Amino acid sequence: MAMQVELVSPEKKLASLEADVVGLPGSDGDFAAMPGHVPTATSLRPGVVTIQSGSETTEYLVAGGFAEVNATAVSILAEYAALRSEASREMFDGVRAAAEAKVNATEGMRKAEAERDLNEIDNLVASLK
Repeated sequence: MAMQVELVSPEKKLASLEADVVGLPGSDGDFAAMPGHVPTATSLRPGVVTIQSGSETTEYLVAGGFAEVNATAVSILAEYAALRSEASREMFDGVRAAAEAKVNATEGMRKAEAERDLNEIDNLVASLK
């Protein structure tokens, strides 16, 4: 049994396929969604979305967003996303600049969250060739 996965960003639809497992970088930690998953809605932190279908695994880099999971489907609305194999450091320049501006414009707990997101983006960019 597989689940339907939709991954979209403001620029385009990146994926629409059936998958066995979807790994998500939830705001409270990474988790895997599989068929029969309890209904969940979560914000996403910058990280890697992994979609496994049979023996094939595809990775997408996301710079935050939201995911809705239920027993038969996963819908991912990413602030910015790119297929990992096609991603470059330059693609994330605007995302990083926006995250840095958010750090400079916030205080308290929100600043700590913004700093965490900036760090996550820097880690994503560092993982690119």
